[in-house]
Amino acid sequence: MGVLRLKKHLFIGGQWVEAKEYRPLYSPYNNELLAEIAHADGQDVDAAIEAAEKARPVMAKMPAHQRAAILEKLVELLKENEEECTKLLALEAAKPWTTAKAEVARTIMTYKFAAEEARRIHGETLPLDAAPGGEGRISFTIRQPIGVIAAIMPFNFPLNLVAHKVGPAIASGNTIVLKPASQTPLTSLFLAELLQQAGLPEGALNVVTGSGAVVGDRLVADDRVKAITFTGSPAVGIGLRNKAGLKRVTLELGSNSALIVDKGVDIDSIIARTVTGAFSFAGQVCISLQRAYVHEDLYEEFVEKFVAQTKTLKLGSPLDPETDVSAVINPKDAERAISWIEEARESGAVVAVGGGRDGNIVEPTVLLHVHPKQKVSCQEVFAPIVLINKISSVDEAIGYVNDSRYGLQAGIYTNDIYTAMRAAEELEVGGVMINDIPTFRVDHMPYGGVKESGIGREGIKYAIEEMTEMKLISIKK
Repeated sequence: MGVLRLKKHLFIGGQWVEAKEYRPLYSPYNNELLAEIAHADGQDVDAAIEAAEKARPVMAKMPAHQRAAILEKLVELLKENEEECTKLLALEAAKPWTTAKAEVARTIMTYKFAAEEARRIHGETLPLDAAPGGEGRISFTIRQPIGVIAAIMPFNFPLNLVAHKVGPAIASGNTIVLKPASQTPLTSLFLAELLQQAGLPEGALNVVTGSGAVVGDRLVADDRVKAITFTGSPAVGIGLRNKAGLKRVTLELGSNSALIVDKGVDIDSIIARTVTGAFSFAGQVCISLQRAYVHEDLYEEFVEKFVAQTKTLKLGSPLDPETDVSAVINPKDAERAISWIEEARESGAVVAVGGGRDGNIVEPTVLLHVHPKQKVSCQEVFAPIVLINKISSVDEAIGYVNDSRYGLQAGIYTNDIYTAMRAAEELEVGGVMINDIPTFRVDHMPYGGVKESGIGREGIKYAIEEMTEMKLISIKK
C-alpha cells in the first residue's frame, strides 16, 4: 500500500524537534503501520506557544504583499506535490484516490483565496459628525492581527480544513500552533515542510502532534494564545469554549444535514448528486447528506433510483482510482455505525440496501421509515448511512429538519420560487442550498452553523474577520 514507516517529529520554531514518546500510526483501511508519530507532552506545547509568541511581532509587521507572496509560493509547491499530498490523504485517512485528489485541488484554491485576501484586509471611514459633538473629526477603522492562534483539527479533511485555519491566519499576520487529528498528522507535517520552503518565518507555524487532552487543554489554558479555532465534535467544542475565558473562539461542530425534495422535481437529474452527497468519503463529512425528506408523489421513484445508484458504488482500497467508498476512520466508528443501523431496524426502519460491514468498510446504507428519535436521524452518523422518509408537504419537512440540535446546512430541490424562499427563511441552519444538496461548499463562501453546529464563520474573508481585532482611529482636525 505504499507504506511510509517514518519517524515524524514535532515542528516547533522552524525546527524538527524530537519528542520523548512516539506512537504508531496505522492505515484505517488495512491496519498497516504507516509511521511513528511524535506524542507531545506539556513542555512541547509550551515550547510551541513560546515560538509562536516570539514570531508574533515579525508576522504582525510583515507587509501584506509579503504574506500574500508566501501563500502564493505555497500554492505553487502544492501543485508540484499534488501526487504526494493525494497519496498521504489516501493512506492516513483512507480517503479514496479521486476524493483525495479533489481535496488537494480545493486546498490549492483555498490558499489562493488566502493570498488574495491578504491584500484586501481593510477598514472603513465613519462620519462621526452624524452625532452632535462629532464634528471636525476624521475617523476610520483598521484590522490588526489578534496574535497566537491555536488550531485544533478533525481527521476528515486534514488538508483543506487546515487550510481554512492556516491560510487566513497567515494572510492576516497571525502565528499558529496547529494540532492535527491523531489519525491524520502526515498532511499537516508535510504542510510545515512546504511553508518552510515558501519562506514563512520561523515560529509562525508550529505543528504539535499528540493527544487532544494534553495538547488541546494546554493551548486553551495558556494566556499567550488569543484565539481558538476548532473543528470537531460538539462535546469537545463546548468544553473548549467553557474553558476559553475571553479568548476568541470559532467552533465548527457537528450536523445531521437534511435535504427536502418537493413535488414536481425531475428525479433523474438529482439522483447521482444526492448519492454522492450521502456517501462521499464514507459519509464522514460535516455536511454529508444524512436525512432526505421526499414528497409522497415522488417517494417511491426517488427511493428506487437512489438505491439503484447506491448499488453501483465501488468499495475497496483508497489507492484505487475506481474506489467510491473505502474504510471509515477506525473500527470503533464501524461498530457504532452498524449498531445504529441495527437499532433503527429493530424500531421498524427498513434497510433498503447495505447494512453490512467488511473490516472497517461499512456498506453504503439506505434506511426507510426511520423514527425521528433514532440515533441515525437525530445524531451525527459520520458514516455511509442515509435515511429517506416520506413527507406530504414542504412545511412538514421543514419541521423535521428544524427538529434537531444541529443547524449547519440544508438543501431543498423545488421548482417553486415561493417555496424555495420560504424554506430559505424558515430553515434553522447557517446555509441553505436551493436546488442542491446540503453538502455543497466552495471555499470562499461563509461557512458555519447555528445551535450545536457551532459559532463563528469560516471561508477565508470571514475567518480573517474572526482572526483580527477592529481598531477605531479618530483624528480631530
